[in-house]
Amino acid sequence: MSTKTVLTIAGAVAVITMIALLFRPPVGNAAPIRAAPSADDGPSAATRTAIFAGGCFWCMEPPFEKLDGVSSVVSGYIGGSVRNPTYEQVSAGRTGHTEAVEITYDPAKVTYAQLLDIFWHNIDPLTANAQFCDRGSQYRSEIFPANAAERAASEASKAAIAAKLKLPVVTEITDATIFFAAEEYHQDYYLKNPIRYKFYRTSCGRDSRLKELWGDAAGIGTTGLLKAN
Repeated sequence: MSTKTVLTIAGAVAVITMIALLFRPPVGNAAPIRAAPSADDGPSAATRTAIFAGGCFWCMEPPFEKLDGVSSVVSGYIGGSVRNPTYEQVSAGRTGHTEAVEITYDPAKVTYAQLLDIFWHNIDPLTANAQFCDRGSQYRSEIFPANAAERAASEASKAAIAAKLKLPVVTEITDATIFFAAEEYHQDYYLKNPIRYKFYRTSCGRDSRLKELWGDAAGIGTTGLLKAN
């Protein structure tokens, strides 16, 4: 391949990536604080929460919202040093947070291990501080266990994924801290703005990379709880 051809391809990829990034929305208002659950507003005794970061939170909502036993999926921020961060602050990489989703689920219907399986098959666990076209620690993949049992399950699943891929898995495992809900316009973005969402997801190369990594299990995992579209 000639140097001219390589430069032309590189330029085209750069343009597509820039277009995808432009489809990230403008900055909204500050997000409300979501601290540890209370008896009034937290999950009921019959439900639990799981927090996963897999790059753009728009793209991490759909697979979990399709699961029987999941009652809500909230986009937000976790892992940083600033309280009540805004999208502007997080997306600029100034707070240490990463985009994440908080999943409320009924463990009698879907287990934490099954949620982990769905998580792994919706991310690229081999790339540090980035997911697909989104670059920076604010897009790092990360698991936030809430207790020792969840940490043990997370570490076991990470080891299994590394063995399966036969490559080092860089996804971090960090004890959960305060989760801050993102601005309202981010919630269920894929439902509110389906055309913009689809264009962003495709241009960012998410599905093509997932297919490369996971084959037929891309996006749906190996539990049988989700079916290919």
